[in-house]
Amino acid sequence: MNQREIYKKEAAEKACEFIKDNMVVGLGSGSTTAYALKKISQLLHSNQLHNIFGIPSSLDTAEKAHQLGIPITDFKNHPEIDITIDGADEVDENLNVIKGGGGAHLREKIVFQASKRNIVIVDESKLSNKLGAKWPIPIEVLPFAVDVEMKFLESLGATINIRRNNDSSLFYTNQANLIIDAKFDVLKNPHKLNNILNSRAGIMEHGLFVGLVTDIIVAGDNGIKEMHAKR
Repeated sequence: MNQREIYKKEAAEKACEFIKDNMVVGLGSGSTTAYALKKISQLLHSNQLHNIFGIPSSLDTAEKAHQLGIPITDFKNHPEIDITIDGADEVDENLNVIKGGGGAHLREKIVFQASKRNIVIVDESKLSNKLGAKWPIPIEVLPFAVDVEMKFLESLGATINIRRNNDSSLFYTNQANLIIDAKFDVLKNPHKLNNILNSRAGIMEHGLFVGLVTDIIVAGDNGIKEMHAKR
């Protein structure tokens, strides 16, 4: 395991300390969250956690949770989540983040909005003073609208690419939508862009998570750092 993977594992395991018995837990997606899933499974099977139910944010996470023996529920049975643990592609000092590198940001945002507490776990390479310095914003669009939304994003100054798989075929989300990766300049006002993107009918969801994160756990050379939103 290289040093970056060690940091990801450390951040994930630290976040799991906030899970208590009888909680409904939002289960994020991605490589960092995979370490949290393994830790939750370990805590359950060693009887250190009891009566935990998870709501997965992607089909891949649901499959991983099933393999690890984590009980799964849904919003019909548990419409409110106590705590969600998920990764991010880029985070800023104001606890705004870019997500969606794995293409699950629509479901991830639904989970975040249903959760009382949202903990984002990252290694220190994901930190930025301003969002957009390192990562494009994934824009999930209805296939019917892809051309018009591409033109719209370009009008905002973005450099765009339709996401594709390794074999060059189009990447489809769990909802059978397409993703446009939009690279803007460094975002001076993520709230403004968030509102603009929210206004477009053809955009099903985007990877800007503004005002949704309550805690960020960062692991790096100097150990674990915690960032908390004002409550």
